[in-house]
Amino acid sequence: MSPPHTAHTAHADPRLSRYDPLPRIIYFDDFDQGMNGWTCLVGNYEDSLATMTRSYARHTQPMLSQITHWDSGTHGSFDGTYALKIATRPVAGERNTAIKRVTFRRAARIRMETYFAFKPEASELKLSDLDVRTVGLLFDLQDGQQRVMPHLRYLNTLNGQRMHRWQFKQHTTPFRAIGARSETVTHDHLGPQDWEDVPGAAQDLCYNEIPTKINWHYLRFDFDLERMCWLGFQCNDQVFDCAGVDSIRMPAMPNLSCMLNLAFYCEADTAKRSFFYLDSVLLSGEF
Repeated sequence: MSPPHTAHTAHADPRLSRYDPLPRIIYFDDFDQGMNGWTCLVGNYEDSLATMTRSYARHTQPMLSQITHWDSGTHGSFDGTYALKIATRPVAGERNTAIKRVTFRRAARIRMETYFAFKPEASELKLSDLDVRTVGLLFDLQDGQQRVMPHLRYLNTLNGQRMHRWQFKQHTTPFRAIGARSETVTHDHLGPQDWEDVPGAAQDLCYNEIPTKINWHYLRFDFDLERMCWLGFQCNDQVFDCAGVDSIRMPAMPNLSCMLNLAFYCEADTAKRSFFYLDSVLLSGEF
């Protein structure tokens, strides 16, 4: 039996009508309904938490937020009260993540869609548009032959310089074994090294006039699990050509069969907390 077509479903449900899902909805997480399985990206460890890579040890739990500000009160999410909030520590270069861990039924085309916003903590009475370094996403995928990790980020600012460009990553840090038994390994795939511009990388996003105003942006990311390759992505009105864009690749690892993990993350560029808000996340496919 072929999978159901979702067009009529999307148009019938106002929460879905702003999305363009593929035939099967794998999950639709509206954060007005709770955390929906999103959690902190905890680094690997063995016997002691001290074996965890420091950058992962600094990650904290994402939270539900009403996006309340000191001047305007409760902002709320795109179409409700709560958004998922990923907040960094107030240190330049610090990052934080949120991840959902699932598996796939069949290697086919998938599509991620979300509405997002980002801002630094409104601790100064100025625009603060150069305080958030990056916001981004990654998939962590595995089939029978390889583990593949497509990474996409919006580089907003780097060391105080406005960048406004989309980037991807094909390389990671060397693997290192953890603990005396070496039952697991780790690598810092979100590190600052080896990011490259996607074709036509430049895009200016809406960043409103005071430090507490936010605007929601649409983001779509398409990927083919069968061929393990990028199909393209869109942010607002701009569609990006992904010819020549590839992912971090490595041989298949033990215990990770059919992995279909999705993560979002942000980084701070100054000594302020950076906030990455997700109104909802829709993952659909052709399974």
